[in-house]
Amino acid sequence: MTKPDVPGGRLPLDRIAAALRRERLRAGLSLSELAKRAGIAKSTLSQLEAANGKPGLETMWALSVALEVPPSTLLDPPRPVVQVIRAGQGPAVPSELADYSATLLSPSPPGARRDLYFLQVEPGSVRDSDAHLAGTTEHLVVGTGRVLAGPQDDPVELGPGDYLAYPGDVPHTCRALESGTTCVLVMQHS
Repeated sequence: MTKPDVPGGRLPLDRIAAALRRERLRAGLSLSELAKRAGIAKSTLSQLEAANGKPGLETMWALSVALEVPPSTLLDPPRPVVQVIRAGQGPAVPSELADYSATLLSPSPPGARRDLYFLQVEPGSVRDSDAHLAGTTEHLVVGTGRVLAGPQDDPVELGPGDYLAYPGDVPHTCRALESGTTCVLVMQHS
């Protein structure tokens, strides 16, 4: 999978660091307590808050669940009136466990509780997700290729143009069945 190498495609580490500190302090948690709740090392969290390191998708989602905020809150991208994100230039977060990358296209605006992602998924590895915040629903539309996605105990095979809605607050999966698989994912938080 091609990793973004243009400035717009790099993780905004300084904004992630500021958002992590802001949300941790808002929640009244110490570094140790947040690291424990997220299941990550305190040193990892400390590095992230110092804008060092490269957080993977699993780490970002674990932190968002521990902080009880949508994952996009931790990416904290600017919100222009008109926004264009060219292919390969959004803030892409690669998986630590699978050949899978999620690019935040649209964070949840104030008053709404949804995030929009572009996914690039390759065969050979499975992207299993732990349950997200209670009440989360995921909406998946396949652009290219084929995937097996949905609840881990009952995934569905999908092809180009197919749509799937499933509970994101239970363990779920996304596995590419063909090379070059792309999808759009909407995470709806209640």
